[in-house]
Amino acid sequence: MSRFVYRRRVEFADTDMAGIMHFSAIFRFMESAEHAFIRSLGYSVTLNELDPALGLPRVRAEADFRRPFRFEDEVEIELTVREKKPKSLTYGFELRRVGDPDRGLAAVGAITVVCVRRDGSGRMKAHELPSELADRLHVTENGERSGNERPIEERGEADRD
Repeated sequence: MSRFVYRRRVEFADTDMAGIMHFSAIFRFMESAEHAFIRSLGYSVTLNELDPALGLPRVRAEADFRRPFRFEDEVEIELTVREKKPKSLTYGFELRRVGDPDRGLAAVGAITVVCVRRDGSGRMKAHELPSELADRLHVTENGERSGNERPIEERGEADRD
């Protein structure tokens, strides 16, 4: 799978005093889309179900803001797999307001995660992505939408490859 679409609503706690979504909430929205994406593949983002247990901590995060989201806006978050390396993944994100007639981007971002395993002293060391997960992740070609994604709600299921 290379694309995943997820929806959630801007809650009051996500906004500032002007009712505009606080910049830090964009990162939480991207992270919740990532968690739903990994769950759609049959895993938890903690990868505790694997032996050995692995993790995917963030090593880079960025966002560009183009239009504000407001309290109670429904947000569509499209996650794409931009880059897959033996020990890391980079996700791209496009966030749009559902119902916006021109479907313009409100924000774009990216998160890079590294697969890690704790060593005997408890320190994290980079580890190869498990093949059963890596084999299901495909890098998006040319940034084009495939057109067959279906948005899911916060606790919904995703289409699988």
